[in-house]
Amino acid sequence: MNYFFRLILIAMLFVVSAGAEAGLEDGIDAYRSGNYRAALKEFMPLADKGDATAQFNLGVMNELGQGVHQNYPKAVSRYRQAAEQGYVRAQLKLGAMYAKGQGIAQDYKASASWFGKAAEQGNALAQFNLGVMYAKGQGVTQDDKESAMWFGKSAEQGNALAQFNLAVMYVKGQGLAQDYTMAIKWYWKAVEQDNALAQFNLGQIYRDGKVIPQDYRVALFLLRKAAEQNNALAMFDLGVMCANGEGMKQDLVQAYKWFSLAGTVAGEEAMNNRNLLEAKMAQNEIEAARVLTREWQEKHR
Repeated sequence: MNYFFRLILIAMLFVVSAGAEAGLEDGIDAYRSGNYRAALKEFMPLADKGDATAQFNLGVMNELGQGVHQNYPKAVSRYRQAAEQGYVRAQLKLGAMYAKGQGIAQDYKASASWFGKAAEQGNALAQFNLGVMYAKGQGVTQDDKESAMWFGKSAEQGNALAQFNLAVMYVKGQGLAQDYTMAIKWYWKAVEQDNALAQFNLGQIYRDGKVIPQDYRVALFLLRKAAEQNNALAMFDLGVMCANGEGMKQDLVQAYKWFSLAGTVAGEEAMNNRNLLEAKMAQNEIEAARVLTREWQEKHR
């Protein structure tokens, strides 16, 4: 049961401020219509006067090359202007730029500092990223308790990856006391947001029946949900369950399908299992399984 320990470094959306002053609203209207040069003309004087929203929006436009040649250093400069005024989205973006080394030398310590400022203001994505950095010791001293705390704050705001990581930490007793009830609670919250990692891990828990009563029906439901998102491990487990008749009548055709699909991602072990099944199957069963495999692949392109 592994964590998702990668920073989420997404491009921020352009900000529209409610009740903005006339120049800012004119710039936003121009931006929405695709007239980036007109938007720049409105934002520039506002940004130079210290308007944090205008500064942030100029950062976005420089980062994306909208109305100007793409210029990461200028984007960093504008994000910094807004971030230093406490503008939370700019703090998040500046942390991301430092983490990526985009427009500025890569600096995890500075990245963690800016994520920390945004996290303290309640930004769920910054809280998640800070949790990752404490888990990995990037820019901060490695600290599982701090990591769990920040994942918890982000999870409470609905961040599915934070919910998943928090569940894993409860299972392992890492950074907090081992608690399977809490782990299952957070897995289900991530599952409800269609997180494939949580679907797979929780499916394994229901299949194993070690910490909660075994329930193949729930396990199959969760593993199929994860498989629908191309989770190869879930496909592999479904192949095993179909081959062994766990929670269903034994179905070698379905098992062959799942092992074939898992093999395209997971590799040799799945293909070995499929080949073992093939020796037990009639030719018409093998052909039916191959048809199902192709149909699934077509549907999930």
